[in-house]
Amino acid sequence: MATVELRFSAQPEHVRTARLVAAAVARRAGVDEAVLDEVRLAVGEACSRAVGLHRSHGITEPVSVALTEEEKAFSIEVGDSVPGPGAEPVGPEEGLDRPGPETDGEGEDEMGLAVISGLVDDMEVRSGAGGGVIRMSWPTADATLPT
Repeated sequence: MATVELRFSAQPEHVRTARLVAAAVARRAGVDEAVLDEVRLAVGEACSRAVGLHRSHGITEPVSVALTEEEKAFSIEVGDSVPGPGAEPVGPEEGLDRPGPETDGEGEDEMGLAVISGLVDDMEVRSGAGGGVIRMSWPTADATLPT
């Protein structure tokens, strides 16, 4: 199982680089050419979401992207460092001025997840005290060949 890891500062201009790297690694992993646009769009949306979360919460940690070539699938995990709902704040001041679910950011977040789910057949969203992860996967050419 080969993995490429990418970490970038939460700046919108780095999202394009993540999209390009994801498409190149997906192509090498054997993802069908017809699906590469979906990979690019889904990664761009997931990375933009993570960048937005980091910036709105004042987090300086980098956004992480793990691209993994498995036996019959290619998966991508985009991680952020924003603690999920219900997580305990790390420091005494943390969490005092965070936007709540009633803010516009929540609607944008839901829209981003809806776009990603429309592009990816297999998607999982996890959130915890250490941050959130969007995991997406696509079949490779090996998975589509008859056995």
